[in-house]
Amino acid sequence: MLQASEAPWTASETQCAHTLLKTAYEREVQNLLADVQAQVSGMTQVEDLWKFHDFLSAKRHEIDGKYDERESVIIFVFAQLLKDCLIDPEELDFLSGEKRAKIKALARL
Repeated sequence: MLQASEAPWTASETQCAHTLLKTAYEREVQNLLADVQAQVSGMTQVEDLWKFHDFLSAKRHEIDGKYDERESVIIFVFAQLLKDCLIDPEELDFLSGEKRAKIKALARL
């Protein structure tokens, strides 16, 4: 099993990780805003509005739970962001090779 705690995080890695998480969050929110605009423009009935409300509630729950900055899980967070194409592999270059390898391996699962 891959352990996120095997290699300690440097202060620089921690700072860059927080910056990358913020960048990924902003990308996801921008994607969501574009999706919202497309959905709203196609609404014609009140049922569409209630479905949209449910969609937004689910998205908020998903996004709020995704961006966990705890060192013990951040490897897994980055793997999911990589899998979701919210970050690029090159954006992980600030990390040690061991951490990058773990993230890439997890993203392939």
